[in-house]
Amino acid sequence: MARNLELLTAREVAGKLTAGRHRDGGGLYLNVTAAGSKSWAFFYKRDGKRTEMGLGPLDNVPLKKARQMAVEARELLGQGRDPLEERKVAQRAKEEAERARELEAAKYTFGIFAMRLLKGYTETDERGRSRRVPGIIEGNRNPKHRQQWENTLIEYANPLWMMKLDEIGTDDILKCLAPIWTTKAETAARVRGRIEKVLAAGIAKGLRPGPNPALLRGHLDALLPKRQKLQRGHHPALPWHEMEDFWLQLSALTSVSAMCLRFTILTAARSGESRGARWKEIDLAKGIWTVPAERMKAGREHAVPLSNAVVAVLEEAAKLRQTDDETELVFPSSRDRKPLSDMALSMCVRGVRPGVTVHGFRSSFRDWAGDGTPYAREVVEQALAHTVGGVEGAYRRGTAIEKRRGLMADWAIFVTAKPADNVVHMGRAVS
Repeated sequence: MARNLELLTAREVAGKLTAGRHRDGGGLYLNVTAAGSKSWAFFYKRDGKRTEMGLGPLDNVPLKKARQMAVEARELLGQGRDPLEERKVAQRAKEEAERARELEAAKYTFGIFAMRLLKGYTETDERGRSRRVPGIIEGNRNPKHRQQWENTLIEYANPLWMMKLDEIGTDDILKCLAPIWTTKAETAARVRGRIEKVLAAGIAKGLRPGPNPALLRGHLDALLPKRQKLQRGHHPALPWHEMEDFWLQLSALTSVSAMCLRFTILTAARSGESRGARWKEIDLAKGIWTVPAERMKAGREHAVPLSNAVVAVLEEAAKLRQTDDETELVFPSSRDRKPLSDMALSMCVRGVRPGVTVHGFRSSFRDWAGDGTPYAREVVEQALAHTVGGVEGAYRRGTAIEKRRGLMADWAIFVTAKPADNVVHMGRAVS
């Protein structure tokens, strides 16, 4: 049997052959026309009828693939099935699946699909069981970042919003990006990435064909003008030896945002941690502010020792309380009792010292601790709630809370220029 298979060689197939059929064996033939074009055919007999099934031109179907297709056809015949009919059935199924995909895709505009992707949706499987598919932004703990996804797509991808998902092309993406590509570089980069994510999900769900028209490398970068690289530097920070003068000016402000800013500086906390602080997190008896894990960047609970200066800020904030509810915000907006916005603290800083950021005060603290004190690096890093990696992070389980109590007390003394006579550093609690 082996002598009757694979009669043709690769060289013969690729070379010049006379017009006609050239047998490879097992029903496989290479057809050659008078013009020299070549194509494959599989001949078989079923129910006394001889049938020819085309397998495709040689340019698309090399010798090895043609032989494999012939093997599969012979296997179907051995099972009592007609290879040509099976191919027709498969083609009809493919066409039906494509029509179903087109009908499904027609249900979705870019806007509808984007909102489902972001916020999640409920789907029903073939057994009628429902399950919820979570949105891609649900894992983001920062509500501001979650809202930015939706806002940027609505504002800057507006030309796409009512378009069918499978109709969006490169020119449509350019309409969104070109107006902001050089003037709002960072925003444009985020918008492009978010559009790419939505379309990639559409491709993965079979709702549109690939490739993705929002891809940057090797695609949009050839069509959009070159721009300066995004500047990703450190947050502008106040030099630590200028903190006293800044504090004197800040202390003259009586707004809730100024109060929250003082608290933020003295605790070396992130803005969001301070703005979201609630009274139930504050233990004045122990002199501890415990920030729950869900509000921390690293996802771990963080205990902050309270200096006398911080306690004084909290006593001032307590005068603004309207209830005894421990879930009440420490620094609520006076307008709606909701958390202050990040901009509220930023505007407060600008009013005192333009060009400095709220987050930059953490750098001021770090520089002061590193350059102006003998405190160990790991103590300072823990005060900033930074994750300590490597072997040191693997073995260190403590929080150095008492060492940090002395550190934060010294920081408060330095910033406010007010010695705390009733505080003993390095191991004694606030009295």
